[in-house]
Amino acid sequence: MFKISGSSLLGAGLGWWALGPVGAILGFVVGSFADGVSSEFINQEGPEGNPRDGFVASLLVLMAAVMKADGKVVKAELDFVKAYLRQAFGDQKAGEALLMLRDILDREIPLNQVCAQIAQHMDYNSRVQLIHMLFGVANADGNIPQSEQDVIKQIAQGVGLSSVDFESVLNMYVKNTESAYKILEVDASASNDEIKKAYRKMAIKFHPDKVAHLGEEFQASAKEKFQKVNEAFEVIKKQRGFN
Repeated sequence: MFKISGSSLLGAGLGWWALGPVGAILGFVVGSFADGVSSEFINQEGPEGNPRDGFVASLLVLMAAVMKADGKVVKAELDFVKAYLRQAFGDQKAGEALLMLRDILDREIPLNQVCAQIAQHMDYNSRVQLIHMLFGVANADGNIPQSEQDVIKQIAQGVGLSSVDFESVLNMYVKNTESAYKILEVDASASNDEIKKAYRKMAIKFHPDKVAHLGEEFQASAKEKFQKVNEAFEVIKKQRGFN
């Protein structure tokens, strides 16, 4: 039985993620709350729980779905993911996350139902961040197979991301000649003024403060996404020769 404590990857406040398909998949974690934790402590966050915990639970389940996309999970892939988890959570919590992930990988994941639950309970900015982190996991070895891209696209659609937001995040990792424009969610034929306006809009839309409620552990990833928006703007400015 996986032990939960106040300093663990998942806190003790049971929220929406402890119910439905996500809760069923993480049942081994939820069950451990009954060991030495008072009901007052378990319920302290209310029915929605801590947004960070819901995000972490969703991330682990969806990471497993992406890793299983090509029908196999190899040790090298787990090693890359372990390094990614360590960067995101630190050594101790990364170890806990990997133990959970290995258990989840052995389970059937009803992806459509999981995505529907996430769409119902998670705010939109967090869902965008979730897709960004899934691409980060998929790209852990420097390559994102088409099978994994397809699963992440299915997840994005399932959790209610707009097609332009998905394409923006996709092009942060899968590059082509128009990637910088797609990241800014603008056509390559747009005027310089339209490009500048699009940049300002995206800089606000993807600002790390939008997911500050998820906690410091996810600020680094949110800042990476924000930085990719800045980089896309700089690429276009250099290509077009404007300031």
